[in-house]
Amino acid sequence: MKIATWNVNSIRTRLEHVTAWLSQNPVDVLCLQETKVVDRDFPRSPFEELGYQLYFSGQKSYNGVALISSQPLLDVSMGFTPIVPNLQPEWDEQKRVITGIIDNVRIVNLYVPNGSSIGSEKYEYKLRWLTVLRQYLQLLLKSHEAICVCGDFNIALEAKDIHDKVKAETHIMSSEVERQALRDVLSLGFADAFRKFNSEGGNYSWWDYRAASFQRNLGWRIDHHYLTPVLYERATSCIIDVEPRKLTQPSDHTPVIVEF
Repeated sequence: MKIATWNVNSIRTRLEHVTAWLSQNPVDVLCLQETKVVDRDFPRSPFEELGYQLYFSGQKSYNGVALISSQPLLDVSMGFTPIVPNLQPEWDEQKRVITGIIDNVRIVNLYVPNGSSIGSEKYEYKLRWLTVLRQYLQLLLKSHEAICVCGDFNIALEAKDIHDKVKAETHIMSSEVERQALRDVLSLGFADAFRKFNSEGGNYSWWDYRAASFQRNLGWRIDHHYLTPVLYERATSCIIDVEPRKLTQPSDHTPVIVEF
């Protein structure tokens, strides 16, 4: 089984890129983030023509997540509130969470808030959001042991996940408080699939559009697959495919693919 995660930074803008990539890389499930489209306007037919099933939760101009699956998914739900009891509905106003099961593997596709700047209201929201995520995953683990949590986490956990021109401790996406919040989530029993196979720095999944960042490889590794022990043991590869980032008008992210 192959599962890919990709922040496409607008599915309608990047539609040809995504469908071409999927044709050449027929993964079992493609997890998209930042689709930026309401559900009624999601471009279904190009994916259905390739034989894929679609599940999505979107909003206009911002956020949005989708699961593009080679077979029907089971137990699909959107947001935190279907899983976490007594949670205020405001937590799902931003469309950032979708989950479903394929071949007894539960996939959780996330678009973690960016946080804007350290100490801002959006930063505090991000930290609270990660606390709710931990509650959500803790409940999912009670009924499923094979879980792949993937997506754009907007956090680089280690110094080697960021190019060396960044002062990490004072930068959004790498502050110690954010890192600790993510470690608290992972302490439930999740491990980084990419680091099972590659311990080197210089491997990134996101590059700013400015300052020729991609050409200079001034990137960040913020798109991840985190696996429960049973899946981590089964994982046979996890790669970052940089080719889509070389295209004209690409997403600023590129796909990350894990295989079991």
